[in-house]
Amino acid sequence: PDGAVAGYLRVNAAGANLNREWASGVYEGYHAPTLERSPEVYYTLKAMDYFGMDAHIDVHGDEAIPANFFAGTEGIPKWDASLAAQLDALSNAFLRRSPDFQVGLGYPVAAPGEANMAVGSNAVAERYAALSVTLEMPFKDTTTPASASDPVRGWSPRRAEAFGAALGAALLDS
Repeated sequence: PDGAVAGYLRVNAAGANLNREWASGVYEGYHAPTLERSPEVYYTLKAMDYFGMDAHIDVHGDEAIPANFFAGTEGIPKWDASLAAQLDALSNAFLRRSPDFQVGLGYPVAAPGEANMAVGSNAVAERYAALSVTLEMPFKDTTTPASASDPVRGWSPRRAEAFGAALGAALLDS
């Protein structure tokens, strides 16, 4: 976000955490998104409303877990067998395509109806009844799977490029 210029990793120049600006009604008295506080999210949702949306991947960096993984949207009210099948298909396709992706490590899964609906992937999955995930990536290198780790170069531009290409191919596969 443009707040990075001021040293903020999670917020834009207006001070809004862009991953908590996707839906109103989550925090009392807090309307989101707004043009004043989060125009990035506001216009993204307008475009998604206009064009439609089949899948959404929100790419993040994780400080603690040394692995690439999906944080799914299992806790949203509209979670159903179709969304579960789509998440499984994408995960399995990505596993086949990339040695740097894994499903063993990740965040705890929210109970049905317990997702934070202000979070981008949850709000998008609920709004469009479509597959939406957060792809969490470590800031340094992966250690899971161990075979993917590169102790000399770490997470290199070449690996990042291959990882992105594998994600695109996995989306088409699933």
